[in-house]
Amino acid sequence: MFRISEAAALLGVSADTVRRWVDAGRLPAQRDEHGHRIISGRDLAEFARSQAGRDENGLATSSARNRFRGIVTEVVKDGVMAKVEIAAGPYRVVSLLSRESADELGLEPGVVVVAVVKATNVLVERA
Repeated sequence: MFRISEAAALLGVSADTVRRWVDAGRLPAQRDEHGHRIISGRDLAEFARSQAGRDENGLATSSARNRFRGIVTEVVKDGVMAKVEIAAGPYRVVSLLSRESADELGLEPGVVVVAVVKATNVLVERA
């Protein structure tokens, strides 16, 4: 079982957003013995899965399922390449791309971006 704040951290949104989803019936929740709202792990996982890779109309936007919305924190460019660091919730995502691409996208600290990760190997560790 997850408290509202824990669910929010896992979903990368504010606790108020999770409360609104619960109040609207989009995310099932129960009350614990102290009256606090709690969400089962199974319900939270199902909700997270339903939200991944969808646009505002519920349509898939890409074949990639690993999308991290974040803010650019650093851009380092040389003659050919650029290293872009992104803060996506509690995660630091680093991408190496051509300088030309970074320039065309206007990447600089403070720009909101989505890092799309498509990999053949993904390691999973239990927290």
